[in-house]
Amino acid sequence: QNVFWLQLQGGNIKTRTLFLFTSLEDVTDYDPHLLSDPQWPCGKHKRVLIFASYMTTVIEYVKPSDLKKDMNETFKEKFPHIKLTLSKIRSLKRDMRIVGEDCGMQPVTIAMAFVYFEKLVLQGRLNKQNRKLVSAACILLAAKISSDLKKQEVKHLIDKLEERFRISRRELISFEFTILVALEMALYLPESKVMPHYRWLVQQQKS
Repeated sequence: QNVFWLQLQGGNIKTRTLFLFTSLEDVTDYDPHLLSDPQWPCGKHKRVLIFASYMTTVIEYVKPSDLKKDMNETFKEKFPHIKLTLSKIRSLKRDMRIVGEDCGMQPVTIAMAFVYFEKLVLQGRLNKQNRKLVSAACILLAAKISSDLKKQEVKHLIDKLEERFRISRRELISFEFTILVALEMALYLPESKVMPHYRWLVQQQKS
């Protein structure tokens, strides 16, 4: 078992709560590859050719705007309970990555934030009104749980989140506990859930 201390600050009130997490796999079957599936952009423009000894995929040329529209429609058909488009979800993750890298976060920390974020997306908890707060709160929680941040570093991170997501500091700090509850306090993540995101982030840094 692993024990983590997480200090949440809200205005002049400070609470220090002990969360106990186990190293067991999540009860919910979260698939870290699901929202990053390279097949998503192809949609109906993909044709699979099967031959005697191999199989290949041909993707016809299509305008980026049409491809994006088709991708979002296909995603909506498969996940009708998710209120955001796939392109918006990826845009939010891009903003999370930019903030994380600007603040010198390790790829593994950003990867943890991605897992928190995608779990909430797949639960259908994000909408147009809260999407930026959820994204920012996931980054903030991942930073707190995976590293021993100093007060000034936390302030710098919150400043960057405010700027990037155009949210208020007060809303963000008060929203942390909402995210903790939605994640059922399970901030410790199995390696199998984090590594796919970590490998992708490292690859992006090299490219």
